[in-house]
Amino acid sequence: MNKASWPLLTFGIVLLSFGKVSAQLDTQHAVGGRFGSATGFSYRYTLAEDRAVQGIMSLQSNSKSRRFRLVGLYEFHKPLAENFSWFYGFGGSVGSSRDKDVVRTWVNEAGQTVTERTDNKSELALSIDGIIGVEYAIPTTPLSVSVDLKPYFDFLQESSIRLIDPFGLTIRYKF
Repeated sequence: MNKASWPLLTFGIVLLSFGKVSAQLDTQHAVGGRFGSATGFSYRYTLAEDRAVQGIMSLQSNSKSRRFRLVGLYEFHKPLAENFSWFYGFGGSVGSSRDKDVVRTWVNEAGQTVTERTDNKSELALSIDGIIGVEYAIPTTPLSVSVDLKPYFDFLQESSIRLIDPFGLTIRYKF
């Protein structure tokens, strides 16, 4: 197990050690923005006082590629203290990944300037996703703030597990 996995494992064990109490999902809907390695929108629909489904639409871009994802998650919410809870869940995502055009220019041995352009390519993205995090419901306002880790396993692209990359901060309006 690598060094980055130990804090996540410790965090999970601490959270699972709390006793069973009713959760704090007090509104039917919550909508907001999710910021982190991928930026997007989040919508949460409460099924029961301790369960919800969440949809995330996210965009991620860097100098080499762009990624679009639609994520669906089934979540369990547990209270930690007044207005403070933790949650975990599972789900999946579908999306696309597109490599950007890359232009390279150099001078060859003959002294000529050579320009090379790579073609961009698009791929379908499918993954199994998980989520674990904490949420604070701001008293006397309809706002909440959550911090989470959303690890996922890509099937089609790199076939890799991402544990730390999908960190997120979500600010929601509850109604």
